[in-house]
Amino acid sequence: MGHQVFSEELVASVVKELQIADLAHATIGEVLLVASRLEQQTGIPFIRMDQGSPGLPANRVGVEAEKAALDRGVGAQYPAADGIPELKREASRFVKAFVDIDISPRACIPTTGSVAASFGAFVITTQCVPGKDKVLFIDPGFPIQKSQLRIIGAKWEQFDIYHYRGEALREKLESYLKQGDIAAIVYSNPNNPAWICLEDSELAIIGELSTRYGVIVLEDMAYFCMDFRQDLGQPWKAPYPPTVARYTDNYILMLSSSKIFSYAGQRMAVACVSDKLFDTHYPALAERYGDSGVFGQTFVASVLYMITSGCTASTQYGYAEMLRAATDGELDFAADVREYARRAERMKKIFTDNGFHIVYDYDVTRPVGDGFFFTVGYGRMSGGELLRELLYYGVSSISLETTGSGQPGVRACTSRMREELYSVMEERMKAFRLDHPLN
Repeated sequence: MGHQVFSEELVASVVKELQIADLAHATIGEVLLVASRLEQQTGIPFIRMDQGSPGLPANRVGVEAEKAALDRGVGAQYPAADGIPELKREASRFVKAFVDIDISPRACIPTTGSVAASFGAFVITTQCVPGKDKVLFIDPGFPIQKSQLRIIGAKWEQFDIYHYRGEALREKLESYLKQGDIAAIVYSNPNNPAWICLEDSELAIIGELSTRYGVIVLEDMAYFCMDFRQDLGQPWKAPYPPTVARYTDNYILMLSSSKIFSYAGQRMAVACVSDKLFDTHYPALAERYGDSGVFGQTFVASVLYMITSGCTASTQYGYAEMLRAATDGELDFAADVREYARRAERMKKIFTDNGFHIVYDYDVTRPVGDGFFFTVGYGRMSGGELLRELLYYGVSSISLETTGSGQPGVRACTSRMREELYSVMEERMKAFRLDHPLN
């Protein structure tokens, strides 16, 4: 190939040195290592599209509130298992202000990031009813969640939503639910990795079927109000982001501080459990844990507490203050994170100008928006091939195959893009196109 930035031999030697079994199916962590090592060895900068880590500074409101909490001495005491009252109250207000859903403070449970929330939720939901012990993934999704199920030894089913948008989702979902062994359904909205957004009509289907089949929906709102095609993120004002919580009582909403407040380093989220589910009594839980068997209490005291024994006290105060400021209209988090959409638009154009195509390009009724992630394909290349070929041109990504997608292509993240890299990226993608002529 004429225009590669890193030779195939160099990439192969780094892959061997890092003991990566198969580059085509490399995890996010493995791709990250390869890109960092190549940068280190050569001094040539990579266009880093691999890890979805925030690319904006941490929210100052949170930083100051957390410092003040530490100065008050909260570091000396264990926090309450179910979270500090301030955070529970502000989470409840935030959900009302921005989603227009009523969840009482007691059912808003701080967790060490949404990763801990989903881990705990997988544990408890697969134990509520004997024989209902599988999780259904509406893919593509977050590969870590399947790794969590491997740890607890739970099974799962999965399907790629690509061909099942809108009304087609009903029959597909029901084909799994009627087997009777699905305990929970999980998805992110907006979606990691495809940035598709489930629309109200689809969430209504998920909600209706989850009620009919007694299935708990885990809705990951990591990219909350980041569908920039509409003006979301104004407190106490429509439009509100779509949520399954309008259509069922069987849900847990996971609200993380990582992306909306760029507070990823502090590992902080809340799991907001519907009040009805929180109070539901499951005999199997009572028997297993020797407790009341009430979902909410078991979730907090017998599951989450065993995983992280509460959440960092000072960070809870930081998160509480960010939520309060947003709810009271003092902090416009949606405007802050709109920067990702601007980056996506520019990056997508560089790709599509050079023969690439957007893989997940449409929601039910309109083109996918610009935001934190997007997906690209090239000709007939598989995701693994494209991941490897892009590495030679100094661009790191992850293969869609690792996210449960059946479509050939890679996931690109906009968060690490910097102004001075657009021209570099353009040059490299022109070279890529020259070396890979499309028929």
